[in-house]
Amino acid sequence: MSRLPSPIRRALRSLGPVATVPLTESGRAALGAMLGIGIAALLATAATDGLFLWHFVLMAPFGATATLIFAAPNSPLAQPWPVFVGTLVSALVAVAVSMAVPQTVVAAPLAVALAIFVMALCRATHPPGGAVALMVPLAGPAHADPAWPFLPLATGTLLLIGIGVLFARATGRRYPFRHVGDANAVGTGDPDPVERTGLSEDELAGILTRYRQSLNLGVEDLARLIAAAEVEAAGNRIGTGTVASIMSRDLVTVAPDTPLDEIAGLFVRHGFTSLPVVDADGAFRGVIFQLHLIARQAAAPQRRRRLTPAPDRALARDIMDAAPVTAAPATPVAALLVPLAISGTDAVPILDAGRLVGIVTQTDLIAALARHVPEGR
Repeated sequence: MSRLPSPIRRALRSLGPVATVPLTESGRAALGAMLGIGIAALLATAATDGLFLWHFVLMAPFGATATLIFAAPNSPLAQPWPVFVGTLVSALVAVAVSMAVPQTVVAAPLAVALAIFVMALCRATHPPGGAVALMVPLAGPAHADPAWPFLPLATGTLLLIGIGVLFARATGRRYPFRHVGDANAVGTGDPDPVERTGLSEDELAGILTRYRQSLNLGVEDLARLIAAAEVEAAGNRIGTGTVASIMSRDLVTVAPDTPLDEIAGLFVRHGFTSLPVVDADGAFRGVIFQLHLIARQAAAPQRRRRLTPAPDRALARDIMDAAPVTAAPATPVAALLVPLAISGTDAVPILDAGRLVGIVTQTDLIAALARHVPEGR
């Protein structure tokens, strides 16, 4: 191929695959689609007294909808509004066209064209809706039933969306994919730190419109991609340094059986926001963040008829995070940018063969960044 003219090489490359999906993600999507289609068909059949199966020949677009919901849950085309509204209005348009135009050769393309137009007006473009609009005229006038879009089709679509929501939560995914402006991990209106770009939602939407990507990429997707690129660029500015060059080595640690009142005293005395937990053999067991202690004290039971809280007999092991984000001494500093930018993670323990050798805090990282900021900026 290298001997071919460059225009031909570019044309051939443009015809090749554009996405690599991990096998685990493909399996997750396949399982979700199987469960979604199967459960939706069973429940819709029961809810419509068999009417769903009678029209099942017209339900082939459900396969395409399931692919979007379970394999591309962050796509703008897979969100509940376009899935439900796009499917429903396409069916209504198709039924109306089939009733008004008996000639299939005319009704089929007309129904698809009008369905695309109406979906765009409703801001509910959903590609399987075009399949719905095509299937109705092809099925013949006998299937142009005005009740069909509302009973089997709407019922099945709602069930598929609901199953998609439950399956996403069960498998650690997010569906519906939230939009810019929703509350972040700490419940405030600001975007998560790693998703802040300095651009407004309108500006991001304008970029998508300008490059004609509104149907392929959501505003939040674009924000996350821009922010991720900025984080990578910041990591490049840090250079090739490892966390061993910036980590704190003289550490204050606690044992798993250290009482919480002693831990509170250490937080006050040293001004720390985190304390590593290490056992008598020096093995790392976890980390206690100040937020853990605050949450514990806020939830502590109050003795009745007393103004002071009941003594808390809890120990470090009761509130520590036993599986925090960790790194090795040879880990590049840039790899800690994202973990330390996420709310609630303000320190990363550095382990060597399971033993604590240091810790990198947000302060350490900021100092490292400051040393590499070009002058005049």
